[in-house]
Amino acid sequence: MKRLFVAALLSSALALPAIAALKPGAKAPDFAAPASLAGKEFTFSLKDSLKKGPVVVYFYPSAFTQGCNIQAHTFAEEKDKFEAVGATIIGVSQDSIARLNQFSADPEYCAGKFPVASDPDASIAKTYDLTAREGRPGMKDSKGNDIEHGFTERTTFVVAQDGSILATLSSADDKITPAEHVEKSLAIVEGLKKK
Repeated sequence: MKRLFVAALLSSALALPAIAALKPGAKAPDFAAPASLAGKEFTFSLKDSLKKGPVVVYFYPSAFTQGCNIQAHTFAEEKDKFEAVGATIIGVSQDSIARLNQFSADPEYCAGKFPVASDPDASIAKTYDLTAREGRPGMKDSKGNDIEHGFTERTTFVVAQDGSILATLSSADDKITPAEHVEKSLAIVEGLKKK
């Protein structure tokens, strides 16, 4: 009985997320990646975007899933406020560029207002010290399609124009909702403008 309890305890501990995301003050790793804006493909460059102002880099598990749909829709609704303070938004997931072309153009989600980038092997996520997990066979998205890729933990980085990370927001660590990622990152970039 005691062994069973210890095994159960160990099993539940292994199931908990281990968040080791880059912390504020660290240099944000530069990246360029295939991205989509309103269904049109291009190459997103963090370095180029930082020339214009701060960048909100948000990693999310998968397009067309409940929390990710809410987060994308909320970023789209608030896009003008980010733009007003010179901030760029980029979403990053392990979705294929084909899925992201649909997600970026869909009026229910990104609505063509901000780009989303494809990180199929989680190489960008790993440079930010994020955990990538394998997908599970049979998982479906909100449209009923199979999800055939891995997942990166939901984490938002607010990157200052000098390339330093101002804030790291993690659903697992901070217990914040997908919509709160948007609200908190907006408050941070608006605070920069006031300084």
